[in-house]
Amino acid sequence: MELLGAASAVLLVCVICLLNFARWKIRSGKGKMPPGPAPLPILGNLLQVQPKDLAKTLEKLSEEYGPVFTVHLGSDPVVVLCGHDVVKEALIDRGDEFAARGRMPVGDRGNKGLGIIFSNNEGWLHVRRFALTTLRNFGMGKRSIEERIQEEAEHLLEELRKTKQMPFDPTFMLSCTVSNVICSVIFGKRYDYKDKKFLSLINNMNNIFEMISSLWGQLYQMFPEILDYLPGPHNNVFKEIDAVKAFVAEEVKTHEAYLDPSSPQDFIDCFLSKIQHQNQYKCSHHLLDNLFGWVWLYSPILWFVLLLTEKVQEEIDRVVGRSRRPCVADRTQMPYTDAVAHEIQRFITLIPLSIPHAVTKDVYFRGYFIPKGTTIFPVLSSVLYNSKEFPNPNEFNPGHFLNENSTFRKSELFMPFSAGKRICPGEGLARMEIFLLLTTVLQNFTLKAVLRPEELSITPTLSGTGNVPPSYQLCVIPR
Repeated sequence: MELLGAASAVLLVCVICLLNFARWKIRSGKGKMPPGPAPLPILGNLLQVQPKDLAKTLEKLSEEYGPVFTVHLGSDPVVVLCGHDVVKEALIDRGDEFAARGRMPVGDRGNKGLGIIFSNNEGWLHVRRFALTTLRNFGMGKRSIEERIQEEAEHLLEELRKTKQMPFDPTFMLSCTVSNVICSVIFGKRYDYKDKKFLSLINNMNNIFEMISSLWGQLYQMFPEILDYLPGPHNNVFKEIDAVKAFVAEEVKTHEAYLDPSSPQDFIDCFLSKIQHQNQYKCSHHLLDNLFGWVWLYSPILWFVLLLTEKVQEEIDRVVGRSRRPCVADRTQMPYTDAVAHEIQRFITLIPLSIPHAVTKDVYFRGYFIPKGTTIFPVLSSVLYNSKEFPNPNEFNPGHFLNENSTFRKSELFMPFSAGKRICPGEGLARMEIFLLLTTVLQNFTLKAVLRPEELSITPTLSGTGNVPPSYQLCVIPR
């Protein structure tokens, strides 16, 4: 039996090698793919890349192979784009050709490849348009969403007062705050910060982000065909995804019982009304699962950077004062605070490789051939850390977004939410939240670090699909 098992394994390896060779022959007949390190059978370029710090590894390889090159993550080739010029050309100038979603095994297994984030089916564009239109109708880009954030900020202030100036880790609390804003749009209600189901949801989402960014998460991205049949930590992420889906499903069921199609109260009501008419539930219901992804991602590192922004308080006192809440209209008069908000997003480079793209057809790009369906990694960190545009990019410096006369400076290299057809649909809300939460908190509190500045670490604890910041503690002192 052991001999038979070994023979089967050898046969499997041979078949995979033959298939890869055949696929290479087909591709090579149409043109030359971008250069890159020679891959090994099955392992690909695992020896050349570091899954635990993939973005930096790829940027290093670009120094040898150029801004457009190929690496094999497992058996599949991935075309890597480094630098603003090539990223802009692909995602914006030739956006239709690079608009497909790249290979994402976690999404394929956990969400069946459906929804805004993962799908490539014919209904993807319709689902995205519906989501954006509905979110706008419920306040995205309008004053009502601003009021939702301001109201939730008041709840955050109340929770901060309860700490009584004692050290605490703010990560989970702020995750609740930013999640509650989108929950108010999707579910038509906010949740108490002690609500057990809500806290479980936040914990599930944090775990998902950490797991897919971990070494095991990156290995699963490379070798899903093998790891799907093996036990290990990589399987835990799907339990967390199922828990989020169960939470959403319960809310959907509640909404179905009280649905009035003539008077929708929130996103779910609009969604249910639409699928009643178009019978699209099977294709579209995972959309709801995906809307949570971006709402909690900015919370941890935001607090760390707030410790460095005493100058923001001076601008708040001058422009807003203490007698009213900050509002989005204040942003034009607060260039330094706006610069801090942008520098936060640049500095953390939360999703350094973007969510993978793919080409929608055979493409000739910068003299190279890229076959239809090939996964594309636009390395956003190579854009956000461009040393010509942002001198000393490894230092947190709001001056990167200020002119010499201290007015706010826009930069076309600022693309933390990616760019083009697949840009994050929650970009506007996320930017609004960062500005309003930052100003509201600093209007009312001074933040004090437990450790000395030189002892604080800004190195991500995990750096894969996303950068996971370290945990830390601080104190909030009423002003």
